[in-house]
Amino acid sequence: MGGSEIRRNMPLFTIGIVMKLTDLSARQIRYYEEHGLISPARTEGNKRLFSLNDIDKLLEIKDLIDQGVNLAGIKQIYSVKQQQAAMKANEDKQAKKALSEPSDAELRRLLRKEILRAGRFHRNGGHGDNSRFH
Repeated sequence: MGGSEIRRNMPLFTIGIVMKLTDLSARQIRYYEEHGLISPARTEGNKRLFSLNDIDKLLEIKDLIDQGVNLAGIKQIYSVKQQQAAMKANEDKQAKKALSEPSDAELRRLLRKEILRAGRFHRNGGHGDNSRFH
């Protein structure tokens, strides 16, 4: 996670500010939280604190609702988005792993090269030695 992503996840905004920024009521915001669409942090006094990412998400939800998408549809969209993000993260992890670890095929190729080299070494070295004993 890059620095800007960490900053975007910092819980900085109170519900009052979020209401002003998104034009949503506290009840709507709490409703989206209850449905797991956002998960704001809580202060020790149990007040919600929202990040820039939470605000972006609330604005997206608001747009979708304005377009006539219902809550079930919105949940579906976010569940697909999460799956895609998870798949991408997994692919990135696999790609990194592939870069750092040789594949089976590569290992076999390296091994074969080593065996051939060792074989050549013994043949060449062995020839000289054998001639001495004959």
